[in-house]
Amino acid sequence: MKENTFLGRWVAGKRSRWITLLVWIVAAALLNVLLPAVGDQERNNAPNLSDSKPSVQAEAVSEQQFPSGADVPALFVWHRGGGLTDADLQNIQKLSEKLTAEPVPHQTTVPPLHQMPLQALKSQLSEDGTAFVSPVLFEKAADTDQLKDSVDEIKEEVRALFGSDPFEAAADSGELSARVSGPVGIQIDATGLFQNADFALMVATVLLVLVLLLLIYRSPILAIIPIVAVGFAYLAVSPILGWMAREGWITVDSQGISIMTVLLFGAGTDYCLFLIARFRQLLKTESDRFAALRAAITDSSGAIAMSGITVVLALFALLLAEYGAYQRFAAPFSIAILIMGIASLTLVPALLAIVGRASFWPFVPRTREQQAERAARRGKPAPAPEKPARNRVGSLVVRKPWTIVIVCVVVLGALAGASTQVKFTYDILSSFPKDMESREGFATIGDKFTPGELAPAQVIVDSQGKDVSGLADRLESLDYISVVGEPQTGRSNPNIVMYEIQFAMNPYSLEAMGHIPDLRETAEDALAQAGVSNAEDSVWVGGQTAEQHDNKATGERDTRVIIPVVIGLITLLLLLYLRSAVATVYLVLTVILSYFSALGLGWLVLHHFMGADAIQGSIPLYAFVFLVALGEDYNIFMISSIWQKRRTMPLKQAIKEGVGETSSVITSAGLILAGTFAVLGTLPIQVLVQFGTVTAIGVLLDTFVVRPFLVPAITTLLGRAAFWPGRYEPVEESKSVAG
Repeated sequence: MKENTFLGRWVAGKRSRWITLLVWIVAAALLNVLLPAVGDQERNNAPNLSDSKPSVQAEAVSEQQFPSGADVPALFVWHRGGGLTDADLQNIQKLSEKLTAEPVPHQTTVPPLHQMPLQALKSQLSEDGTAFVSPVLFEKAADTDQLKDSVDEIKEEVRALFGSDPFEAAADSGELSARVSGPVGIQIDATGLFQNADFALMVATVLLVLVLLLLIYRSPILAIIPIVAVGFAYLAVSPILGWMAREGWITVDSQGISIMTVLLFGAGTDYCLFLIARFRQLLKTESDRFAALRAAITDSSGAIAMSGITVVLALFALLLAEYGAYQRFAAPFSIAILIMGIASLTLVPALLAIVGRASFWPFVPRTREQQAERAARRGKPAPAPEKPARNRVGSLVVRKPWTIVIVCVVVLGALAGASTQVKFTYDILSSFPKDMESREGFATIGDKFTPGELAPAQVIVDSQGKDVSGLADRLESLDYISVVGEPQTGRSNPNIVMYEIQFAMNPYSLEAMGHIPDLRETAEDALAQAGVSNAEDSVWVGGQTAEQHDNKATGERDTRVIIPVVIGLITLLLLLYLRSAVATVYLVLTVILSYFSALGLGWLVLHHFMGADAIQGSIPLYAFVFLVALGEDYNIFMISSIWQKRRTMPLKQAIKEGVGETSSVITSAGLILAGTFAVLGTLPIQVLVQFGTVTAIGVLLDTFVVRPFLVPAITTLLGRAAFWPGRYEPVEESKSVAG
């Protein structure tokens, strides 16, 4: 029986098992006492773009020259189906007067609606007289919690002034309804969705993993052990990340914490099962549970460590991103997987050593001798020898490899082809539930007014003393612009001129974003005609649409950079681990094929069955990093088994038995990992629903197609060549391989 003389003896010996458990308990307790929890260090309004991006530069110019223009608006959208009454408008004026006299915290300005005659106010109603929009502007530096508190104060004032709660009234009722939309409303709703999801997501994930483990292994103790290990890992990860965030080394947000929780339970449980499955198998031939556990650690630790390192490095590649949301995921996810990997190789063996065979109660694995002794004590005959499990998949793979490869490639290729039909969106509102306040408010604006009012854009130019009055005419001639405001001059530099414009479409739409380069070019041409030198350096386009355009361009740049890096890192790791260039190539290619298949099938499900017109533009990169890294986990675990067995048996027999030996654990691990990602689909946040759906589908494709069929079939076809340039000592082929 092989034994790991270092790791196994140190973490799972008769005495060291208790020391290992005590170390984890003390470490978790001290970390949580001395360091802040990660949830207390969330920063949900961290910028996604660097100072070098055009929209950020435009914002800096706006803040310097047009301070009021840099404020962030909350749009209060008022609506009454039969038409707003004079009393409604008078109450809105009273609110304006109140906010002017007693501003809420972080409020900067509010239009003086109370100073306008009622008739003038009516001219600002929608055409049918049923809707009105009143903005309240806030400091840009205010964080989401501060903005929410301020908006809540205004809502309380509205209830007091109006004598009712228009924020609770249905938008399509005859009552007066009010909704807060605009950048402030969207920011508050986006953060609230993730904050409300954290606890529910964790509870749902724990319950799902627990139920799946009970169904698969039918052992309550065994189901709890991975949960305990993940729990300890989370107790260590949370304060470490909280400390790093407090020191300013990393930035964490609620979205990252939500996905990190899923990743910990999904991938963490997988690593635990890789060890548990081998331990269970060895207990049937080894009477000493400590020897069996040490051998299990020896057999599985390499694959677990390799799998963990693969995921950690792939996630660390996100540090190369320029887009802040991608970069903020790198450290939390990588550190979480690293600590979970350590827990699976130390804490889990210690728990198994403490509980022993009882971990698998009531279906306790025993040797033939132990079974006979137990039967004799009970006065029963010795049980019949256990029949070996039928290995249909392994037999099929070595008998018909060409058929399997062709079928798998055709099916996966067809699904991958569907990925070319995917449509993307960068509209944050489309991620919100339809009954979300800011989305309802925007829908009213789009229906009753021009949707461009939700997020105006700013065209800022440096006239250098030239006459640039022709720019307004050029802007008004653009068919995608509905309103061009009066020019404003800079506070400290009168040569700086700003035009506020409104798009004639949803300012968050892909169409509006596509007009930003043309808008900039139009302004540059107008300046050049006016005689402004270096016109390209004298134009700034700001606002939400310009920011979304830069988000899209930056995200696309990150995708082009990170995907090759992830592929390169995983290729290098596999090459070092397997010492086979051929195997490395087809393992990487099969996972890439699986990724595109998952993206294609995910799109078909999301579009045709879940009604999504487009998916968020960040999904491909997120899904790629997770699926390629996690998908290789299963390949590594399965191919490691084949590589070990081929030293003592013919290659085809090694493939057959390797597939059979790993099939149950990988299937159960895949179901659990896919299930944890599928939990994201229960949240009211479309970006997480889409990410969870695509990733869950990808995990299932890896689990049930790539790992059991495609990879071993390719290995069978290549034969000895699969090990090149590593050495392969052939063993005489057995006629029983295909049996």
